[in-house]
Amino acid sequence: MDTEQDSYMTEETLIETVENQIADGEPRKVKETLMRLVMTGTPREEAIQWMACALAIEVSDVMQNNASFNQARYAQHLDALPNLDWMED
Repeated sequence: MDTEQDSYMTEETLIETVENQIADGEPRKVKETLMRLVMTGTPREEAIQWMACALAIEVSDVMQNNASFNQARYAQHLDALPNLDWMED
């Protein structure tokens, strides 16, 4: 990871971004995912950390491949939570 990518990939930055997405209601899938996870017994802090992992995959792809943010794939990863097996790919 280069220095520019490191600054985008800090846990604090990713969590802040997820929190902002929840507050803004965009994308809607983020707030829905948080509600689903919390309603099934996941502590809010842990749910946010998992969601930040899903976001990290997209940010990494954008930075490494000069790609566009893939909303559909981000949504798929959010839907898969709390299963984190997809992170091994």
